[in-house]
Amino acid sequence: MSQTASPGIRAYRESINLEAAPLVAELRDMLGAKLVAYLAGVGETRAVRQWADGSRRMPAETEARLRLAYHVAGIIMESNGHRIAQTWFQGMNPQLEDRSPARLIRETSPDQSGPEVLAAARAFARLG
Repeated sequence: MSQTASPGIRAYRESINLEAAPLVAELRDMLGAKLVAYLAGVGETRAVRQWADGSRRMPAETEARLRLAYHVAGIIMESNGHRIAQTWFQGMNPQLEDRSPARLIRETSPDQSGPEVLAAARAFARLG
């Protein structure tokens, strides 16, 4: 299956196959600890570090949010790289009614925000 035919397939597979700790560690490398903490709804990066090293369990809803964020980050990074992915998550997105993807992921359930944010990420990735 080609990446161009199905943008984000690799990121999707990794988002569901990775154990929680490595997923958080990789997401932190992609987006930075502060943005991951924001997405998770926590006020400190210490929680992100502890989740990444496996010394702290995260709530199921938080894990679902971070799995969604990992998938989305992978889609953006396929064609745009780390810096653009960080900026994309934080910027007001016209496809999301001028809400930032990070805020939408943080403030709504992944089941609710996932389809919208994924569609916006795929559209952005197609533009390159």
